[in-house]
Amino acid sequence: MSSSFTSQDRYSTAAQEDRSAPRTRISIPASLRPSGGRSFQTVVQDLSLSGFSAMAINRLNPGTLCWLTLPNMESMEAEVIWWNNSLVGCAFHQLLNPIIHDNILAQWRSGNGIFRSIM
Repeated sequence: MSSSFTSQDRYSTAAQEDRSAPRTRISIPASLRPSGGRSFQTVVQDLSLSGFSAMAINRLNPGTLCWLTLPNMESMEAEVIWWNNSLVGCAFHQLLNPIIHDNILAQWRSGNGIFRSIM
């Protein structure tokens, strides 16, 4: 490994390796705020330790920084990796803690797959 291998490169490599980890299909109401823009309501469609996909009617360009806020949680910084037909895929800047990941899934699965509103 050369000294020019940055921490972002290491994260990108780890995130790609983590793509073999389960990406759990789920439905969680959330808000997403792109850098320099207003936050909007969305629904997280899947979640993994390294990222998520969510609804985004307006195009978000790859490389855009954004912040995902799930109910009762602090915002998590991520980067847009892809956007396709109103769905955006993002990679977290820091891998999600496995305990937090499992707690989110347990909370939102408890309705047997029924969408639970935060209102």
